[in-house]
Amino acid sequence: MGPLMQSPMTPWPYRIQKIIRETHDTFSLDVAPKDGSAPVTFQPGQFNMLYAFGVGEVPISISGPKPGSQGMIHTIRDVGTVTHALHRLKKDQIVGLRGPFGSAWPIEESKGQDIIIMAGGIGLAPLRSALYALLEQRDQFGEIVLLYGARKPEDLLFTKEFEVWRGKYGVQVKLTVDTADREWHGNVGVVNTLVQRATFDPMNTVAMICGPEVMMRFAVLELKRREVPEEQIFMTMERNMKCAVGFCGHCQFGPVFICKDGPVFRYDRVKQFFGVREI
Repeated sequence: MGPLMQSPMTPWPYRIQKIIRETHDTFSLDVAPKDGSAPVTFQPGQFNMLYAFGVGEVPISISGPKPGSQGMIHTIRDVGTVTHALHRLKKDQIVGLRGPFGSAWPIEESKGQDIIIMAGGIGLAPLRSALYALLEQRDQFGEIVLLYGARKPEDLLFTKEFEVWRGKYGVQVKLTVDTADREWHGNVGVVNTLVQRATFDPMNTVAMICGPEVMMRFAVLELKRREVPEEQIFMTMERNMKCAVGFCGHCQFGPVFICKDGPVFRYDRVKQFFGVREI
């Protein structure tokens, strides 16, 4: 929770330290407590509720901080009333924040293993904080593989960081787009096709996935074809969350609540509900 927060339903004022334009419709807000108190700690994979005063709030995964940052970074796509209001804010203005909430990526439990980070579109944002945590302890992991796809080249997030991840940390960065222009010289196709191009030890691999549900379903199928065990596949599912504390029931997923029991789930624990349209 935020500093001195008395209730999980009470937003705490945070100041916008920096605004980063990521793509034509996606931006990042770097925020810190307005009163200058110590930054809130979080685990990679958790989310906050960001509140645009007078408009409403929306759940947003924490996509950073980058090394050296004193705040929390939230990467947001401008697709609705609340996110549009957040997009209009300026540096030094105030947002309300509740959190952090939810489960986390299994960073510590994955030491000694290869790691696959698989993302589609803005799904890279909830995984970037996990990648930072992995790179801080790079010698504790085997291969680290990033498989990332977007609709078009201009929709790819965090592109300036790819070469650092490749060169400094030895990350296998493999990219793809659905539709290419003449300046794109990389892979064209869905992100799941990249699994066969990656080098890793399937029985000693932990996979972390985020993207549209259809993308995640096919990602699991491809990983299973490479013989990655179901219990070593994790995914984050941030859909229909409204209150973040299990009161409203909007995010119920079979017997679990995404906000309280997730958003990060081990695949074998939710596979019987995953992809069921009625759920």
